[in-house]
Amino acid sequence: MSTPSHDTLVAEVLSANQRLLESIAEGDWNTYAGLCETDLTCFEPEARGELVSGLAFHKFYFDLAGTSSSRGATPRHTTMCAPHVHLAGDVAVICYVRLTQSVDAAGHPQTGRCEETRVWRRTAGHWRHVHFHRSANG
Repeated sequence: MSTPSHDTLVAEVLSANQRLLESIAEGDWNTYAGLCETDLTCFEPEARGELVSGLAFHKFYFDLAGTSSSRGATPRHTTMCAPHVHLAGDVAVICYVRLTQSVDAAGHPQTGRCEETRVWRRTAGHWRHVHFHRSANG
């Protein structure tokens, strides 16, 4: 079996990352959990400066969003701006700015912005999300 080309691997990482971001925007826990390792680690604003390990911390927010009637009623669109992928063997690091467009309660469009770095590991031909660092939304 041949090794995929650099460009193919980059395209796979970008695709997996976009699916992950869409699952977050849509509140799709099954897709999110399916893309992540169970021991996923992160630094993110919600963790208040602590390193979080595992999926339970993240599931809380998916469950919370699922109880909100506004989540399904407001369209969301996520864009990765200027993504850059570093490949190192079976590991990929992707850095980008994430823009999330939505509509507020008054019906006005708004855009959230945050910087993200995500680490993916390729195992058995599939990319799995293993770590991320996300800035505060602005």
